[in-house]
Amino acid sequence: MRVNAIDGFHEDLEHLRAALDASCIVGTWDWDHVRGIVVYDAGAAWLLTGDRDLADREISGAAAAAAVHPADQEWLAEHMKRAAKAGGLVLAEYRILADDGSVRWLLNRGRSHLDDVGRPIRSRGILIDITEMRDGGARYVLNQAPPANDPLVRAAELAISLKETLGTDAPADVRIATDLLLFSLGSALGRPGDEETT
Repeated sequence: MRVNAIDGFHEDLEHLRAALDASCIVGTWDWDHVRGIVVYDAGAAWLLTGDRDLADREISGAAAAAAVHPADQEWLAEHMKRAAKAGGLVLAEYRILADDGSVRWLLNRGRSHLDDVGRPIRSRGILIDITEMRDGGARYVLNQAPPANDPLVRAAELAISLKETLGTDAPADVRIATDLLLFSLGSALGRPGDEETT
């Protein structure tokens, strides 16, 4: 009976591996905001740093995103910081430069957790290779960074500041209204429009 249970476990593990391969999940990441470090698994380390030996090690600074396409590095860093401060879903789509010089597209999906006073403490997530899904070249989750003077970007920054200022002690209806405003602004920013694609 025990042998069958072990065989069943191995079979389930193989099904899980096959499902992960089919879903194009290529890595995981864990960002400790308090200490300012990130830890990648082997797939994420190779894709984001270009160095598999950095897997399961604490990384900080530019090394953590060395393989991210130069045109995406600055806006991605700012986007990730804003997402961490807001808490909740972390979602971004960006390019990396592979060892062979080709460009790959990654979808970064995770969740950011805040402490009791609303400060980011940890974010965790997965990387999905979406290169095959990008036939026409247009991003389907998050396009290039909007111009800094974009009124929607400024409004989103102010709404994030409003949420941080209110904190968790604000009345529930005010928190809900603030979250709805942030959601609406995020949807407007992420909506495909006439923006130029990269």
